[in-house]
Amino acid sequence: MDSAAMLMWNVLFGGIGVGYFIYGKKQRKPVPLVTGIALFGYSYLMPNITALVLVGLALIAVPRFIKI
Repeated sequence: MDSAAMLMWNVLFGGIGVGYFIYGKKQRKPVPLVTGIALFGYSYLMPNITALVLVGLALIAVPRFIKI
């Protein structure tokens, strides 16, 4: 497991998560808010980079398809 690559993916998805969180909080939209929280927390549970990237991309797509 390459820790430098894992760290960079964590920073990328964490930054996107912060953006979703702020957007969801300001617009009072629960889906981006929860997705943002999930994006900066899920990486601690991922065993490898492939799983990290796939789950991250899936979480990024959630607000696009679920609009509440």
